[in-house]
This record gives sequence, structure tokens and C-alpha cells, in this order.
Amino acid sequence: MKTNGSASQEARKMGGAEGGRSLRDQPWRDSEHMRLGVTAHMMGVDDARDQLENESRDVLEGQPSYWARQRGVERGRQATGRAARRITLETNTTSESFVFSPENSVMSQNGCLEDAGYLKCDTDDASETREASLGDEAFDTVNSSIVSGDSVRFFVNVNLEVQPSQSESELPRGSGLLHTSRKFLKLKNFEEEIRAHRDLDGFLARASIILNETATSLDDVLRAMLCRLAHDPHNTEPDCNLDVLMAMLFTDAGAPMEGKAVHLLSDTIQGVTATVTGVQYQQSWLCIICTYKALLKRHVCISRLVRPQNWGENSCEVRFVILVLAPPKMKSTKTATEVGRTFATMFLDITFRQKLLKTHTEEEFKEALVHQRQLLTVTRQCSSISTESTIYTHRSSQPPQHTDFLPVGKGIREDIARRLSVYPLDFTDGIIGKNKAVGKYITTTLFLYFACLLPTIAFGSLNDENTNGAIDVQKTMAGQSIGGLLYALFSGQPLVVLLTTAPLALYIHVIRGICDDYNLDFNTFYAWTGLWNSFFLTLYAIFNLSLVMSLFKRSTEEIIALFISITFVLDAVKGMVKIFQKYYYGHHLRNEYKDSAAPANLLGLSTSLNTSLHTALNTSLLAGPPELTAVGNHAPEPPARDTAVLSLLLMLGTLWLSYTLYQFKKSPYLHPRVREILSDCALPISVLTFSLIGSYGFKEIKMSKFRYNPSEDLFGMAEMRSLSLTAISSAMGLGFLLSMLFFIEQNLVAALANAPENRLVKGTAYHWDLLLIAIINSGLSLFGLPWIHAAYPHSPLHVRALALVEERVEHGHIHDTIVNVKETRLTTLGASILVGFSLLLLPFPLQWIPKPVLYGLFLYIAVTSIDGNQLFTRMALLLKDQTSYPPTHYIRRVPQRKIHYFTGLQVLQLLLLCAFGMSPLPYMKMIFPLIMIAMIPIRYNLLPRIIEAKYLDAMDAEH
Repeated sequence: MKTNGSASQEARKMGGAEGGRSLRDQPWRDSEHMRLGVTAHMMGVDDARDQLENESRDVLEGQPSYWARQRGVERGRQATGRAARRITLETNTTSESFVFSPENSVMSQNGCLEDAGYLKCDTDDASETREASLGDEAFDTVNSSIVSGDSVRFFVNVNLEVQPSQSESELPRGSGLLHTSRKFLKLKNFEEEIRAHRDLDGFLARASIILNETATSLDDVLRAMLCRLAHDPHNTEPDCNLDVLMAMLFTDAGAPMEGKAVHLLSDTIQGVTATVTGVQYQQSWLCIICTYKALLKRHVCISRLVRPQNWGENSCEVRFVILVLAPPKMKSTKTATEVGRTFATMFLDITFRQKLLKTHTEEEFKEALVHQRQLLTVTRQCSSISTESTIYTHRSSQPPQHTDFLPVGKGIREDIARRLSVYPLDFTDGIIGKNKAVGKYITTTLFLYFACLLPTIAFGSLNDENTNGAIDVQKTMAGQSIGGLLYALFSGQPLVVLLTTAPLALYIHVIRGICDDYNLDFNTFYAWTGLWNSFFLTLYAIFNLSLVMSLFKRSTEEIIALFISITFVLDAVKGMVKIFQKYYYGHHLRNEYKDSAAPANLLGLSTSLNTSLHTALNTSLLAGPPELTAVGNHAPEPPARDTAVLSLLLMLGTLWLSYTLYQFKKSPYLHPRVREILSDCALPISVLTFSLIGSYGFKEIKMSKFRYNPSEDLFGMAEMRSLSLTAISSAMGLGFLLSMLFFIEQNLVAALANAPENRLVKGTAYHWDLLLIAIINSGLSLFGLPWIHAAYPHSPLHVRALALVEERVEHGHIHDTIVNVKETRLTTLGASILVGFSLLLLPFPLQWIPKPVLYGLFLYIAVTSIDGNQLFTRMALLLKDQTSYPPTHYIRRVPQRKIHYFTGLQVLQLLLLCAFGMSPLPYMKMIFPLIMIAMIPIRYNLLPRIIEAKYLDAMDAEH
């Protein structure tokens, strides 16, 4: 296909064949072999290979074998099939279609047969004038077709969208980097990626620069660059063989020359520019990268040719050659591709290349590199500032000002206005229209039902023990159903899950102790404490105090989230230890009963003071049987070791089966839809399976079950006038501390659910949800039902259960990415209704669920919540080899030592939380919310004195 350009473009077309001859220019090849090489360009790869094998065997026989090993022999065969596909370029303004034909096929630089006709690009007088003015850069870009039509469409459509205005010193519009594999590489971000500066500093320290290279063939140029590196005293490589390294640069390394008319570069990076007519290659520079196991460190050499050289279709006017060598076992940010990406980003600017042509000494060349780095840093910094406010909308870049809190009710009004417009969609999305997700809703509802029901039973049994039956399992389930139903209907973010939690059970325990000490009515004092809590929450919502949560950085949120996950694990372990103390080491319990002392747990904490969920639950369960609660005439049961062993197997089996089914969607077995259903129903399947095994499979073995006492008055209202003013004032103090816990937990869990990586699109409603929580808990307090607030990790797990997740590979590392989430109210609504109907299943069959199965459930929730926690991931880096580090944003932007420093400081804060949150003293646990608030000044005032603020912000960034 012929373009409408000038005669200069005709010359460039002919340059492809001439470039092939220069690429094959070897002193021991004769003219007959040169003729066969040109024939190979005009024929299919397979036919050319057969002819060369027959006609040139005698010519090459007896010649020394130059190549060390063979790589990429089949690339030409595979490319032949790909080139026969229709290549369609779709843009906003034009659509061109090209069909491969044998008579116009040529071999590209990368060894792939491509369409010889360039993409249509009408050149006018202005373009000719520009070529004349640029001199050596006149033929910098030539239109070329690309084998992968999908990659072209993606690159063109993305880069032709609205782009920020750029100055002359910035990169050309729509410019990018193209790898040999036809994969587009991201430009190096000099403002954020720390390795970009370190790559250049390392090159400047031991620069290998050839300013006036007179060689004309690519082989001679590369051999001169390798010799320059070999003779450089700073680049000592004792085990490096130049001949083998030279061979590694090409695809036919190690192959005999019989049947080989050309040898092609194996790994390159080139600059391309997207236009409305297709993709243009930058012809004046070429970056060649190579990985060689005999190398000890990375090497970079830059060669500036005296005259432009024609080395192939997409390298018609090469003036600069960048050679990057690196060993294979390198950190993901130090590979040869990453180093090549650094220098390729710099050479992408045509103004910079023109400046390099005018340099006369190596010092001037280095100064130009440093100046270009400064320009790229400033440019990237300006663009990142302009986009930061648009990307991270859920987290304000500036701390809230005093004036932000003054408009009373402003946040509530904005939240209602934001969510009211999409309220009907919360019921119809996934049910009506395209992209139906009814099956996903059903499986998520079942998961949410079991994830809420079992902790509710556990907390109900705990509250029953702590309050002597004032708040029992029935009331806990009723409060969970009513509160969850109201929140699902009227909340601004229905994906958040409400539960009663361990800290709330602690407050209930403390209130019961105060009432016993001062002879107060528990229901009334409990109601007043809850009303004061709701009063303070209402004030927080009206005066927009949820804006304070913007001060909680991602690192702070993940410390608290990891702390909650650790408490689940530790409490499950302590619970199992108590089972072993009772059934496996029964003589210890017998001695303790003789001494009339309460059983102590493994950590030596008093049971009466231990307010952790599962430890206190174990106490209530152990105290359930009459023979254990009575002291005097009744002796404890003899030890039953089979019960302890079976309990351990049930707990580990529940964890194993649930987590295996959760990961089953990544396996190759069964149909994808079946795998997805099994993954979504992992928790219900595992709980039901091992409950049946424990209750029916081993009937002769006695298993512990949760405490249950039926309520006499399920919805009895408290008598509010029975307390004195002094008691009401003391309830206000407890209500204030309780409101701090509600405020932090509700907003923190909502922020984790609304994280940018979850890609939620319907907006947030922090202020309205806080007010709704106050209203719901006011009603629960009056009727003696347990309080509820947003629960972690149930809420993020709920979001992930409704998400469409894809596995993506980046630099050899697989990571999960959420594509979209079905934002609906139906799942939480259905789960709350099912919890309410479960009141009919008390005491049986719900009491058939063994206690170890509950522990396995808690372990499963903890393990799945830890997965994806950045703090836990960075802690794991301390045990990994550097070559296994994932290419995350903080690995690229922050020095490794700073990352480990930051991780260590986070671990210290985590230990501080554990010291207060897991303390055996209940009153120390009550000030736990104040410790979480104290982490804000630690992050803003203390950490910047140890680690630079830019590195802290990079590690706190979402991506």
C-alpha cells in the first residue's frame, strides 16, 4: 500500500530491505548469501528457511559457529499465523483496515511478519518543512503497522483521549514505549519512582559513553560497546564471555548459520507515538536489553553514531544505541527491563535527543542527562499534583479546617443528596436489566448470614454469662436482625455490615459490674449509657466530625485492621487451650476446683477480668454444665482426651475446608461458574459439614455447646426514672467513652469498605450513617438489646464477595484486581431477615454447632482479612529474597531501607495497641479508643522526623 507522502518516505520504505542487508553484514558471508537474505524478506519465513537450507549449506560449511545457543526459532512460525489476521485500527476519527497479502509482507525487526503497507498518514508541506528543520531527526518517526490489533486500539484510544497540556520540554503527545513482545511499557515516573534516579546516578558514576562511533553495522556497534564495557576498570566481570554475550543479544543465539539469512535482536525497547492514523515508531534511537547469568551487576552503555544508520524497517535513522546488561536474579525494580525503561523514557523526548547531538564531551553528555532528569521530575510532579485530587476522592489531601465543622448538618444533607438519587438502583442493580447477578446475591447472602449468625450466637452466650441472663442469645439475635434490617434499608453505604463486637461486650460487662457494686438496675443504667452514647454520636454527625477521619492514613487503618485480625486468631487459640485444659489435662482443673479458684487461661490472665470475646465465651461454656459450676459436693468430670483432640480437628478442619473452597475459584477444576459458587459458599459449607461431623459423626464423644437460656421478656422496656441524677451523670461518662469507640469503628470500617481499590461508584455517607447508628442504638438501648456498629473484617469481605475480581500479571507477579462491585442492599437485607427467622431454630438445631467450629470460623475470618493487608505484606518482605519482591507502588517509589524502617515503626504501634486492647484490666480496655486517636499525632508529628514525608505519603498511597 502506498502513502501520499513525499519521495523521502519512498526512500524510507526502501530502507527496510537495505537495513536488512546492513544487519546481516558479516565479513565471512558472500554475495550469494546476501541475495538469499533479500529473498527471505520477500517470501514467507518457512519457504525462505527451506530454500536457504538447500542452497547455502555448502557456502557456510566449515565456517566457525559464532552463536552459543538457540533462542526464538519458532517466533517466525507463530508470527506468520498472527500476521494473517485482519488488523483494524479503531479511533474516534478514522478506521483503517489492512489485510495481509504474501506479496507485500516483510520481516519486522522483532522477527514477526507484518503488513508492508504503512498506516495511512497524509503528509503535507508543513511536515516536510519540519523534517528539513530537524536535520538528523527528520526521519525520527515512520508510520508502521503492528501485529496485535487489540494492543494498537488500546494504545491509540487511551493516548488520544483528553491529555493535559504539555510544554515543549515535555514528551510528545501520546508517546509511549513498546517492548519486543508488542507490550506497551509505562513511562518511568521520575518524581515518584526512586529507582529512576538511582539508575541514572549509577550510570553517571561509571559512565560508558561512546560519542563518535564510526561503525555502520549493528554487529560492529554492539561489539564496540561490549569491548568498552569490558575494558572499563569500574565494570569488572571475570566470568563474562563477550562472544557468548554478543550472541545473547540476538534471537538465533547458538543456532548454526545453515538456513539463517538474518539474525534479529531478541529484546528491545522503542519509542512510539499514537496518532489518529495509527502508531509511529521513533527511528533515531534503540534500546537493547539483555539478561546474562554470568554478570555480577548491571551495566549501561550509550553509543552516539557519527551518521544515521539504517538497520531495519523500524530503525531507519538510528543515531543512539542504548545497551543495558543485567544478571537474571535481580529485584523487580532492578531488572534489565526496568533500567532500559529509565533511559528509554529520557530518550523519548526529541528535544533531548537534539541536545545530545550537540554535545562534544562526555561531561556535556552527562550534564544533558542530569538536566533531562530535572525536567522529567518537575513535569511529573506537576501532573501528579493535578491528578491526585481527582483520584483519591475518598481521602482529603488537606486536613479539615475549623470552618469545615461550622455548617451544622451540612455533611448529613450532602450525604442524603448524594445517595438519594441512586437509592432505587440499590434494589434493582443486578436484578433488572443487563449484567444480572442473582446467583451472586444468593451466595453472598448465605455467606453473610453465617458470618453474622455465628458471632451473634457467640456474643449472645458471652453476654448471657456476663449479665446473668439480662442480655442473652435471643436478645442478641433479635437486636442483630432489627438493627441490620434498619441499616440495610436506610443507610448511605449498605455494604457495611453491623455486628455486636468484643469491645461492646466489654462495656456491657463493666456496666454489669457497676450495677452490682452500687445496687443499680442494670436495664435502666444500660439504657441511659446507650442514650448518652447516641446523644454524642448525634453531635458528631451534626457538626461533621467525620471529617477528622481523613487524618487517618492508610497505614493507620491497616494497623487497626491487623490488630483486630490478630485478636481473632489469639482468642481462638486461647479458646482451644481452655478446651485442652478441661478435657486433656483434667487433673489441673480438679486441683483448681478443690482450691475454689477460677480456671486460668494459658496466658495467665484472670477469667473474670478477661473481656476478650472468645476467652470469656469459653468461660461461659465451661461454666455451663452443672457439675462444673457447682462447688462442694460435685466433682469435676474425668478427663476426656478424645474430646480435646476432636475439638482441635474440628477447628482446623473448618479453617482448612473454608479457606480451600475460598481459593477454589483460582483452580482449574470444574466449570468457572461452579468454582465461583463454591468459593462464595465456602463458609456455609464448612460450618455445616463439620457441625454434622462433630454432632452426628461422633455422637459418643461429648462436645461443648454454647450457653442458652430462653428470655422471659424479649422486648421489655427499661424504667428510665428509676435512677438518680448521680447515676445518670456517671452513665454519661461511660456513654462518652462508648461514643468514641463507635465513632472510630464506624468511620474506620466504612473507609475500608470505600477504599479506592474497591471501585465503588455510588458515593459515601459517613455523616448520615453515623446519625443512623445513633438512632438504631437508641432503640436497642431502651429495649435492653445489645448495641451494634460497623464490623471488621465482615464489611470488606462483604464488598469482596460482591466484586468481580480478575487476576492480572505484572512483571511475573500475579495480583487480584477488583473490576467492579455490585452495590446493593438486598444481601444485607436478606441476611438480617434470615438471622431474625433463626430465632425459631433455638435451641436446636443451632445448639448442635460445636464450639470448635465457631473457632474455625473466627480463624477463617482472620486469615481472609489478613490477605491483602499491606502491613502484613511488608512484614513478609523481611523473610523474602529481593528477587521475589512484588512490583508494588511502594517498592518502586521508596528505598528498601525506608520501607523496612516504616514497617518496624508500624509494628511498634501495633504492639502499643495490643498492650491496651488485650490488657487483662477492663478499665484499660475502655480507653482503647483514645489510643487509636493518639496514633494521628504519631503519624503526622513523630514519623516525619524519622522518615521523609514524601516516602510516608508514597507508602500511604493506594497505588
